Amino acid sequence: MTETGRPLYPHVHQINLSDGGVPKRPVLEAVIATTGVAGDRQRNLKFHGGPDRALCLFSQELIERLQDEGHSIEAGSSGENLTLAGLEWEKLKPGDQLQIGPDVQIEIMNYTVPCDQNARWFRDGDYKRVSQKKNPGWSRLYAKVLREGVVRPGDEVTIAEQSK
Repeated sequence: MTETGRPLYPHVHQINLSDGGVPKRPVLEAVIATTGVAGDRQRNLKFHGGPDRALCLFSQELIERLQDEGHSIEAGSSGENLTLAGLEWEKLKPGDQLQIGPDVQIEIMNYTVPCDQNARWFRDGDYKRVSQKKNPGWSRLYAKVLREGVVRPGDEVTIAEQSK
């Protein structure tokens, strides 16, 4: 453990879900299925959800850096299902596969497009602060589920396969 109480390895910091919309609230464990996180719902299925957007991922370290910039964002507030810590976020890209805990395997499919529903978490409403086009390496990520299972905070996250 580090002095902040975090494990020394890449891990699930927080699991988040909601009955639609943001913020998503933390839960102690979740079943991750090919359709997404059990108990989670997206309000607008045109832009969220579906097999290639079953999970939304974000970095706890980036959230903390955004907070340092004066934004009120917290884990789950921008709609991510899994807040991950300890990864070199800026190096993750579509095609990379992650192993989460003993069971779950996912593949990153795309960078998310920032949503105006998140403007309230950003100073001066600058929700495009997490745009891959505007600020590469700061985007949330969408992933599809290759292998289902249960995840819990603290579960190790490893890069199972990195795309070229």
